[in-house]
Amino acid sequence: MSDAVFELQDIGRRYKQGEGWLTVLRGVDLALRPGEIVALVGPSGSGKSTLLHIAGLLDKPDRGEILVAGEKCSALTPDERTMLRRTSVGFVYQFHHLLPEFTALENVMMPLRIGGVKDDEAEKRSTAALKRLGLGERIHHRPSELSGGEQQRVAISRAVVNQPHILLADEPTGNLDPETSDVVFNELLSLAKTQGLSALIATHNMELASRMDRVMTMSGGRLRAA
Repeated sequence: MSDAVFELQDIGRRYKQGEGWLTVLRGVDLALRPGEIVALVGPSGSGKSTLLHIAGLLDKPDRGEILVAGEKCSALTPDERTMLRRTSVGFVYQFHHLLPEFTALENVMMPLRIGGVKDDEAEKRSTAALKRLGLGERIHHRPSELSGGEQQRVAISRAVVNQPHILLADEPTGNLDPETSDVVFNELLSLAKTQGLSALIATHNMELASRMDRVMTMSGGRLRAA
């Protein structure tokens, strides 16, 4: 029996393009062990974002199977996929996508509230998540009052506050200057290790990729060890 907390098995995906088809993924296989952090690299247009969307149950493959904590996802209803995504998957994007009218604390509380967690507990857990990333003094600030690095820390806190099994990140430091990128990335790795998260992180930065447990390269719709 596999000890993987997350698996992609023979994932294929193609899209209609004019009168033909564009094949993006050609039989992708990947397994993540608990606490393992894997870099996903490859040129623009190689299918990294498509793979992350499928891994995060935001898109369905044309073939293949996704397993989250041993649970097969192909036969799940849309509502079941949504519930599994809320409880087991955390997302971090290049742009933070914070709600501008809400404070840092309120942004992090949002997924907990959607999941039915009572406000007192949601506030407690969200405050703790923000403090872990050094934002204890900034929890009542709105995104416009935070630096780019602080905004991305809020987004990371929001992604992990539900204590997911898997963290998926698409160029999480790509919109930051090199110094801030380095700091935020180290905090992201430390947080993943501390919480025992399995993480798949897409990046163009090979220096950052080299700090992860292993590096996988997307090329020609296929995934291989770098």
